[in-house]
Amino acid sequence: MGGVGRTGAWAVDRGVRWTERPVPGMGPYAVELAVEVCGVCRTDLHLVEGDLPTHLPQCTPGHEIVGRVVGTGAAVVGLAPGDRVGVAWLARTCGVCRYCRSGRENLCPHSRYTGWDLHGGYADLVVADSRYVYRLPAGISDEECAPLLCAGIIGYRALVRAELPPGGRLGIYGFGASAHLTAQLALARGATLHVFTRSKAAQRLALELGAASVQGACADSPEPLDAAILFAPVGELVPVALGALDRGGTLAVAGIHLTDVPALDYQRALFQERTLRSVTANTRADGRAYLAEVAARPPVVSLQRYAMAQAAEALADLAADRVTGAAVLVNGEGPTAKG
Repeated sequence: MGGVGRTGAWAVDRGVRWTERPVPGMGPYAVELAVEVCGVCRTDLHLVEGDLPTHLPQCTPGHEIVGRVVGTGAAVVGLAPGDRVGVAWLARTCGVCRYCRSGRENLCPHSRYTGWDLHGGYADLVVADSRYVYRLPAGISDEECAPLLCAGIIGYRALVRAELPPGGRLGIYGFGASAHLTAQLALARGATLHVFTRSKAAQRLALELGAASVQGACADSPEPLDAAILFAPVGELVPVALGALDRGGTLAVAGIHLTDVPALDYQRALFQERTLRSVTANTRADGRAYLAEVAARPPVVSLQRYAMAQAAEALADLAADRVTGAAVLVNGEGPTAKG
């Protein structure tokens, strides 16, 4: 049934340190997973660097988890040992509030999150609520699936929130893990894509994926945009992106953390029915819809691989913009010393 013994895990403690902790107890809907791969998300970095408040002392980060079931609670239906599943950011909601009952569980005031409120996947084992895990598309590897579980799903919701019209002109600001997956989704739907990022490696990747143009983060857009998504956690880019919108355009801000936004010029930034929106987590329906779409058209996932023992190195590389695409931690591979 799982839920016994101890597991090795990284914990947030003035950076991250390797430790051992008891495996959480198994509730009726719980599944215990042997972690195969865990993606490294910028939200993990925000937690480690203190941009996000601590919810769980010495929490284990990681919410892009691919694992195999090794134990199930008594009420789990449809999952058995050996099954491959994914664990994402949204870990639990109340199910009874007005938001949950209206299909907006991402806004549940009692929501809980993997790797923030509950221990996450920078570990050997993880326990999750079976009602919030995902079956993963066949034919996509564990390493490629991991970034889909947050970078992909959040990008999907950001694209929905941006209300890009069919064949529209989309601007993407910042071009990391989520952006390079969202770009492919938009291109597959017929969008014209313009990418704004300071990273030369990310600019090259954007062109390889089919962007019509690439330029610096603060550059003028080659043409007015019908929609834009801000992935970079840089508030100074909000007025830049709003100023690039055509009349009636929408900017969606995809990150959980954003530096301060400068004062907006109403006439340039918002008048003529331009819209500024945030993106808050995702619903399970978002996750299922996105995974179904990528199952039919698998994306090219640009990966940088690290052994699980190299979590601190992966986070440092992400902080220093040395990651192009997505970073993933792989169990059972490479260096064994955790430090």
